[in-house]
Amino acid sequence: MDEGRKRVLLIAATILAARKLGQMDGRMLVSPAAESAIADAISLAEKIMRKIDAKWPSVVGAKS
Repeated sequence: MDEGRKRVLLIAATILAARKLGQMDGRMLVSPAAESAIADAISLAEKIMRKIDAKWPSVVGAKS
């Protein structure tokens, strides 16, 4: 995975995790619930990226 895709995945996971962490209402961010929310957000962001890649595959050798 190239650095650009890693950054996109990080941004998507951060947005998804922020929703869940915001609902934790001030509970400690270093908790099993917070770790689970972050892991779930990463998994969901990866799934979204795979679906995007399946629908719009990159063309090898194409100029941007």
